Amino acid sequence: MDVEKRLRDENPGDGFGRGTAGTSRRRFLGYVVAGSTLTVAAQLGEVVLAPSRAAAVVPSVPGPSEVYDLNDMLTHAALPTSNLITIRIGSDGTASFALPRAEVGQGITTSSAMLIAEELDLPLEKISVTLADARPELLFNQLTGGSNTTISTFTPIRVAAAVARGQLLKAAALELGEAVGSLTVKAGVITSPAGASITYGELAVKAAVLADAQVEVTLKEPSQFKVIGTAQRRIDALAAVTGRKKFAMDVQVPGALPTMVCRPPTINGTVRSVENLDEVRAMPGITDVARISTGVAVRGRTFGQCIDAVRALKVTWAPGTAEGASDTTVLKELRAAELPLVVPPLPLLTKAVDARFTFHFASNGALETNCAVADVRADSAEIWASLKSPIAAQEEIALQLGLPPTAVKVHVTEGGGSFGRKLFHDAAREAAEISRAMGKPVRLMWHRTDDFRQGRTHPMSTSRVRATYTLGQVLTYEQRHTSVATDFGHGLGEIITSEAAQLPVGDLTFSETIFALTQQSPYHFGVTTQLLAETRKGFNTGSMRNIYSPNVRCAQELVVDELAKRTGKDAHAFRRQFLKDERARAVLDKVAEVGRWGRSMPAGTGQGIAVHPEYHGFVAVLAEIDCRPETTGRKVRDAYTGPRVTKVVCAVDVGLAVNPRGLEAQMMGGIIDGIAITLTAGLHLQNGHFLEGSWDNYFYTRQWNTPPELEIVVMPPTTGKPGGAGELAVAGAMAAVACAYGRATGTMPTTFPINHGEPLGFEPLPTTPPIPASPTDGLDRTF
Repeated sequence: MDVEKRLRDENPGDGFGRGTAGTSRRRFLGYVVAGSTLTVAAQLGEVVLAPSRAAAVVPSVPGPSEVYDLNDMLTHAALPTSNLITIRIGSDGTASFALPRAEVGQGITTSSAMLIAEELDLPLEKISVTLADARPELLFNQLTGGSNTTISTFTPIRVAAAVARGQLLKAAALELGEAVGSLTVKAGVITSPAGASITYGELAVKAAVLADAQVEVTLKEPSQFKVIGTAQRRIDALAAVTGRKKFAMDVQVPGALPTMVCRPPTINGTVRSVENLDEVRAMPGITDVARISTGVAVRGRTFGQCIDAVRALKVTWAPGTAEGASDTTVLKELRAAELPLVVPPLPLLTKAVDARFTFHFASNGALETNCAVADVRADSAEIWASLKSPIAAQEEIALQLGLPPTAVKVHVTEGGGSFGRKLFHDAAREAAEISRAMGKPVRLMWHRTDDFRQGRTHPMSTSRVRATYTLGQVLTYEQRHTSVATDFGHGLGEIITSEAAQLPVGDLTFSETIFALTQQSPYHFGVTTQLLAETRKGFNTGSMRNIYSPNVRCAQELVVDELAKRTGKDAHAFRRQFLKDERARAVLDKVAEVGRWGRSMPAGTGQGIAVHPEYHGFVAVLAEIDCRPETTGRKVRDAYTGPRVTKVVCAVDVGLAVNPRGLEAQMMGGIIDGIAITLTAGLHLQNGHFLEGSWDNYFYTRQWNTPPELEIVVMPPTTGKPGGAGELAVAGAMAAVACAYGRATGTMPTTFPINHGEPLGFEPLPTTPPIPASPTDGLDRTF
């Protein structure tokens, strides 16, 4: 029996929980909400936990995240308010849904539309998915993070759509004089046995109710799916490629003029004095200049004029929160804070692999730089921004302005990338402060240099690993991950946990909880411990398309390669032997097969393989790399070349892929991220500031440096519900590329990105003025 079939038989899935053997179709409660046209909502439900099976000679006790992970916590937190998320049927036959999450390119508006289309039997083009404004009553149900959106909304959206379908059928039965069970539905048209038909649009008002009512519905079985699980193009694709799609930076509000901020030369410095405020106010196009908590804001007719004004300001700055810090000083602090390893190798009985890895700061580097629009009045405020935690933004901005939360409207716009950056509302809060100070609406945009030097970064960290082994078996595995503190100031999306996560003790507790609920070892390595320690908080940090996993997994997979080498086993076979889960083995075997693991390759090149479990999903990645001198020495203008990843094969199992095409895109993006943070993309800290100040300096994977061969294999469904996908491939790709580099060079890499210790390869931009002049040679720099 094949692996996928056996898993389906053992865990048939109920479309909501993790699947329980012997369970037939489940029924769910929903609501018909009073309104002028048909409006429906879901009722909350339950999640059934089921332990995984695995066996090994020296089995490991399941870690916390294998029993209950961050995604489970976020899903459970969202359940109590699921009935507040509604779908409305319009008289034009369309279904409208305001998604309480942020679309930042991950495709969740498309997958949400697919869920509605499936249960409502309505074409995708007749479904409108917008982004909901901040809704404090949703509490924990408006946070976009942890690859949780599709998992937590999968059943509530389907239940609401099924309720709508049922109500429309009842209304049609009355209109057509037929029994409900005799009617058929196709593409929003209900037809009777006699051939009479009526559309959803014609029934929208007739199906409405005067008072809320609870109803019971049965969801479709996976065997009945016609939309879920099929490859669909994004519903916003045409608007995106034709330039009609509106991002936060495109928002136009009457009277809101371009605004920028002159920022300090070091991280989080503050203004002591400004020498030439009046002179700058008199510059062409400039309407206002104001001191704020983060610098000096300027408002003008154009962003070009704002740049000129920022560059003209003469500011004396007070020290920042990382004054004098450098890569060397931070690394010293990290090593001093490392928790001890407790299991020594026993002479003559066991041997050990001992390694320490260093991961440098990395920029979130979203393609759309930080921006927001704010219009603050004496008794109200209105904010427009791409926000992953809009409730926290609304509540904290209200507190900042001294207004009740109900007086602050926060509109969630679509964002041009995030990678965790938009979990924080820095730009929205800053725009509100500026608008209040100037008494006018502002359209704030950070310069790219601002984002690199004062924006959010993935914290620098070390990972100390020791694994003991004997007679081909791994007896213990210890990992001590030490990191500059990760800011979880967004909390779970509202002000209570947001504030708690910033308390002197609360922040460490929050970090330890997140670490425990996200990190797991996929291997039976005997007694396994993975622990976190944190150091100083003077940096603007955050999660970057994952929290701890890329660094933790990269370190572990490199040690796994070393264990395989020392025990004389093939790296793929060794992993396969110790993996806990059959789904993990299946994706590992698939990439080994498709990628031709173990094939003969020229000297200086190599293959790497890795597996990563997270949020009820599994990914395996096989990477091939070219480290030969003719490759590493190639010249490209304004770029770092170095080793070239020439081939990547990725196999992904998320249980049930709602949109396989969207899942493929997520894997591709994660792979490119993984390549970047392994080989080239890192920040250099020197004297309290980062040297990188533009995309020219920050060597993210470029178009010319992506693998010529890239194949994504979406595994057949193995459970009845989707798992997390947004972050899954980053850790797998980083680990596979690092392992490939080790095999190609014969040396285990221990510092990331690998190019970090080499000469910079660029001339750092000055810190004063804080941003460079607008370019005049744009056409000369295209290639």
